[in-house]
Amino acid sequence: MTTKFKKKKILWIILSIVSVLIIAGDWALSVMVYNENFNRRFESYEPFMLCVDDFDGLQRMKYEFTSDKGQNLVGYMYSSGEKQRGIIVMAHGFGGGGHNSYMDCVNYFARNGYYVFAYDATGTDESEGEGVGGLPQGVIDLDYAVTFVEESGNFPNLPIVLFGHSWGGYSVCSVLTYHSEVKAVIACSGFNASSNLFESEGKKQVGNGIYLMLPFVKLHERIQYRGYASSTAMDGFSKSNAAVMIVHSFDDEVVPVEYGYEIYYEKYKDDSRFSFISFENKGHNYFNDDIYRNEFNAEFDKWLKTLDYDYSTEENKERFLKDKGNYINQNLDREKWCNSLDLELFEDFIDFYDEHIR
Repeated sequence: MTTKFKKKKILWIILSIVSVLIIAGDWALSVMVYNENFNRRFESYEPFMLCVDDFDGLQRMKYEFTSDKGQNLVGYMYSSGEKQRGIIVMAHGFGGGGHNSYMDCVNYFARNGYYVFAYDATGTDESEGEGVGGLPQGVIDLDYAVTFVEESGNFPNLPIVLFGHSWGGYSVCSVLTYHSEVKAVIACSGFNASSNLFESEGKKQVGNGIYLMLPFVKLHERIQYRGYASSTAMDGFSKSNAAVMIVHSFDDEVVPVEYGYEIYYEKYKDDSRFSFISFENKGHNYFNDDIYRNEFNAEFDKWLKTLDYDYSTEENKERFLKDKGNYINQNLDREKWCNSLDLELFEDFIDFYDEHIR
């Protein structure tokens, strides 16, 4: 072996090692960033939490069921009145705790002829899990929740429909791959694939650099969640005959329309199975009339200016949390806070479900 050839071989080995180290470093960084954003535990903020007593006539029964890794999930079957026509299984959004912040939605559906099974996903509120894990976990938990409703023997044999917002919007569409028997789905502010939210948020922070991380994020999810990681809303649509309503606002900065609504609309705008509702300027959360909420927030901002300490510092963190909680408990009009749904929108939801469970 010549000296020249030996030098080339050594150089090739060095370059290979460096390449492997770079790839391993990028992978480790991508997984770390992913976990920091998505593998966290989320609890509802107690002063804003809703309860059954906030809604006249609303009743619930607690149930527990296991998900994929044996973790215990907590769900409730809600009802109000009699002669229910179907069961809505609800999947909540990401980051605000479990299903509690959707109790006003639950109440409306229950008062208008539906049982509602709402649960806390892995790593949120009453359910087990040190963290959510990742976005495909939402599809997994919903898969197990629907199966529990269908097979546990605890619930009446009624048509099953789904309702989801944001992370839940992605989940209710993707889970159709595993539950083609579902009659109808309403997906609000949802996205098509699990990597979409990572991409959307990442572009705000590192621009196009996020595309260097995406392959590693997809691989990480594939290792963690196997086939669930590749489940998309579009896959669910193609494997189901369920009626689908897609709702989105074009100014949504959390889930931009190009990650969900526009994909679906391009493919299914002329398909009678699909209904589309779009807004121009209602953001990511548009279920509520914002009049009282804006009033409350304005008064809260005034209160902040009266504090005689810097509430943004770490040393005042605990003090501020206590003072903030006391302010909310003393000043929040729970009647207005709990009853501010956009009734016109929710009437459309009920009409959609009624039409497709017959």
